Amino acid sequence: MSTETLRGRPAPRRHPAEAAGVPRRRARLSLRQGAGRQHHAGPVAYVLLGFAALLSLFPLYWTTVAASTDNTRVTQTPPPFIPGPNLFKNLSTAWQDATLGKAMGNSLIVASAIATATVLFATLAGFAFAKLRFRGRNILLMLVIGTMLVPPQLGVVPLFMMMSDLGWGQQLPAVIFPTLVSAVGVFFMRQYLAEALPDELVEAGRVDGAHSLRIFWSIVLPIARPAMAVLFMITFVHAWNDFFWPYIALDMSNPTVPVALTQLSAGYVRDQSVIMAGALLGTLPLLAMFVVFGRQIVSGIMQGAVKG
Repeated sequence: MSTETLRGRPAPRRHPAEAAGVPRRRARLSLRQGAGRQHHAGPVAYVLLGFAALLSLFPLYWTTVAASTDNTRVTQTPPPFIPGPNLFKNLSTAWQDATLGKAMGNSLIVASAIATATVLFATLAGFAFAKLRFRGRNILLMLVIGTMLVPPQLGVVPLFMMMSDLGWGQQLPAVIFPTLVSAVGVFFMRQYLAEALPDELVEAGRVDGAHSLRIFWSIVLPIARPAMAVLFMITFVHAWNDFFWPYIALDMSNPTVPVALTQLSAGYVRDQSVIMAGALLGTLPLLAMFVVFGRQIVSGIMQGAVKG
């Protein structure tokens, strides 16, 4: 027993590396080298990821192949798997027959307005439900979540009558305003901010004299940026591909892309290659958006996922 222990003083703790016979300096150096080391995936992981990528890209490839052939070839058995020579011809025919130029402009306006409004309102509501204390908060949240259980088809008739009374029949506001916010977006942002936004930051803003809107602008928005980017992308894609309500609220003189594509199958003989060409044209803007902003969205998600 040592002299320090006999005098009632605890013996100094030894570093685990020293206890194992390794000098402390060498142990720290090895820990630093191990922390910066990147773990590489094995061959099995690459094979699985490659297989998943092929499965994901196959529908796009098949649409391109079908759009590049004629109607006789695309309906044969077995179907073609090599692109044909008629791609640009079918694309031009689909562009003219479905008036896709105006339809894409309308879809861009509708999807951008809906996605922007949904992100803003959902973030505001998510912050209120996650961090603000007010009477009836849980009941209101349950009511918002409960609206997700109501089929949208039940509100088509009263919604159509309301849009007609407002004078928005066959106009883009009739598609935009009923979907400015979604219960899914509110619940998504509430769950994200409840975990990612510390209560101490909100309380620090209160101590500094900031009101709720100031806290939202200066504290909540920078923290919620990754989730807002994901919600914007999901909402934009959903609004771009939405067919049910725009088909009811709009006519063929002022359509969105899904509504305009119905003109390609209106004849007695449906040209499947031209229909596929129209579907390919309607998908290209979404692919371009993901190529341009996909890296920023993924980096934002990674920033929000790593804490400390």
